Amino acid sequence: MSVKITGVAKQLPKYTRETKDIIPYLNIWLSGQEERFQRKVIKLFENAGVDRRYSIMDAEEVFTKTSFEEKNNIYAREVVKLAEQSLIKALEKAHLKSTDIDYIITVSCTGIMIPSMDAYLINNLKMKQDVIRLPVTEMGCAAGVSGIIYAKNFLKANPNKRAVVIAVESPTATFQLDDYSMVNIVSAAIFGDGASSVILSSYDNEEGPEIIDEAMYHFYDAETMMGFKLVNTGLQMILDKAVPETIAAHFPNIVHPFLKRNGMTIEDVDHLIFHPGGKKIVQTVEDLFGSLGKNINDTKDVLKLYGNMSSATVLYVLERFMDKQPAKGEKGLMLSFGPGFSAQRILLEW
Repeated sequence: MSVKITGVAKQLPKYTRETKDIIPYLNIWLSGQEERFQRKVIKLFENAGVDRRYSIMDAEEVFTKTSFEEKNNIYAREVVKLAEQSLIKALEKAHLKSTDIDYIITVSCTGIMIPSMDAYLINNLKMKQDVIRLPVTEMGCAAGVSGIIYAKNFLKANPNKRAVVIAVESPTATFQLDDYSMVNIVSAAIFGDGASSVILSSYDNEEGPEIIDEAMYHFYDAETMMGFKLVNTGLQMILDKAVPETIAAHFPNIVHPFLKRNGMTIEDVDHLIFHPGGKKIVQTVEDLFGSLGKNINDTKDVLKLYGNMSSATVLYVLERFMDKQPAKGEKGLMLSFGPGFSAQRILLEW
């Protein structure tokens, strides 16, 4: 019995600005800081590889001093809307109704809400009363792929069922107004908000790329490299500058054994569906794949158009490939990295 991805759809928040339009807000925020530092920050934003980003808040709200409670209230309200809109779009693409879903996985790490957003979706869309719920809250950028892995394992054990993975993130809600550290600034320069839904099925007669294999890879002694620290003002970003070189060092062990156990090499992979963590990580992985004769152009385009939306971002890349309708038999490798530190991999065949 096979498990297939039958629909993917994104939903963007209502507020959007090009990076050049954010610079005036940065100038005000940075006033009082040393001039050389101000120039460095502006240059960092301009060279981050992100031309535009979307947000659940307008720039005035982002750069206004508010409490963690106020920001989190906006998060809780808006992520449910984005989740619902992306799910409706994905259901339409897969020609399904909300009551056709048997398993709902919601993914988010950029805010706190109990009950989780899936409870609201079940009520708003009148989903099945016995639908199985799984909120995934603490896996960061890797969680979009993680959610697909969990959905696949459920469907593999349950024929003729359907699952949906809904990733909704608002890194904007975690911006720390009084924090002028490079970690806070770099994260603000590369991140944006967004949502995406992925529908999977274990029905034999439904169409879409089949999940051939999946795996997780855990880096030892790297749990402090990436994540959030809960402080009085909210979720404070943790992002070690050594992340790109750490990925590069582990890259051969992440990619080649996984493909080998499926009787493949990187030459057999037609599509690279890679999560764009940021410009440096993209450049690192592009160099590694480039030396193997592959490109990650769609990954770079997603970063440029939307920024890094944490767990949802790789699903934006997946949607681009789904919309292209690759030829039967073509292979795709999904890859994302996240707190832990870990790498998540999925092998697809159209």
